Amino acid sequence: MRKLAQNKVSESTLTFPLSLLYATAIWLLCGVIQEEWWVQIACMAVTTILMLQLNKLHVLIRIYSRMVSSTFLVLSCCACFLFPSIPGAIASMCIVMAYILLFTSYQDEKATGKVFYAFMVYGIASMAYVHILFLVPLLWLFMAKYLSLLSIRTWAASVIGLLTPYWIIGTWLIYHYGIDEWPEHFMPLATFHQPFDFGILSISQMATFTLMVILMLTGIVHFINKSYAENIRTRMFYSIFIWMDLTVAVFLFIQPQHYDLLMRMMLINTAPLIAHYFTLTSTKLTNASFFLFIVTVLMLTAYNLWNTSSLF
Repeated sequence: MRKLAQNKVSESTLTFPLSLLYATAIWLLCGVIQEEWWVQIACMAVTTILMLQLNKLHVLIRIYSRMVSSTFLVLSCCACFLFPSIPGAIASMCIVMAYILLFTSYQDEKATGKVFYAFMVYGIASMAYVHILFLVPLLWLFMAKYLSLLSIRTWAASVIGLLTPYWIIGTWLIYHYGIDEWPEHFMPLATFHQPFDFGILSISQMATFTLMVILMLTGIVHFINKSYAENIRTRMFYSIFIWMDLTVAVFLFIQPQHYDLLMRMMLINTAPLIAHYFTLTSTKLTNASFFLFIVTVLMLTAYNLWNTSSLF
């Protein structure tokens, strides 16, 4: 396969370090020091390391490449208006950690420990954004269809793991604030706002969502066409990314008030798809799309910075 610019960048050992420098610069321009976003940037650092491990442990790209974590960093910086949220930063970190644990349990119906911890961190994420609980049945479906690990034992472990953070933190909250405060956390699950109300979103949010949808669809079409070259295990993992990404995108389209959580989930699931596309294709068209991607992301990041940073 001919190595074009996209392939050289994808396979370069400098890509990830340069992405780190770029992300650091964006955080500084967003005002991380002035706003004291120390928890947020620490969570972003851990999430990036986890994305690196997700690719390394489960060989999401069959050749040496750090494009999964690099793409995640670049796209996350594009959505720099998400930086201030501590609950969002914690939720992102927990979601990637849950993926790592579930993927490690592939085809192991006795992996109750890993399933327990995967759903425990997912439960922690749901304490930050309770609406993430709507996606739990989808995770069970993935366990059955793509990971081949669903059994009575692993299902029970997932339920116990999901409830564990609530048992621990719920007990503390009841002790300090009384039992009346705790049910309020779950009340938003029964609240549905007017669907398709995009008027509540800013131009920055709409533009970023549009870009993510384009990247998602590009990555999905590419992987479906080229999946024959991957082993079964990798195909199963990417099927999870695809269906989760599509589900989240539809959910965001219907209920855009949950933009912050759903955009973070799209970033996590789209990064491997578009990284696979850029790394394992080599045509003039894909090379041109790579440069178009860079220019578009840089322009949109600059626009979002201008509209959200406290320094401008």
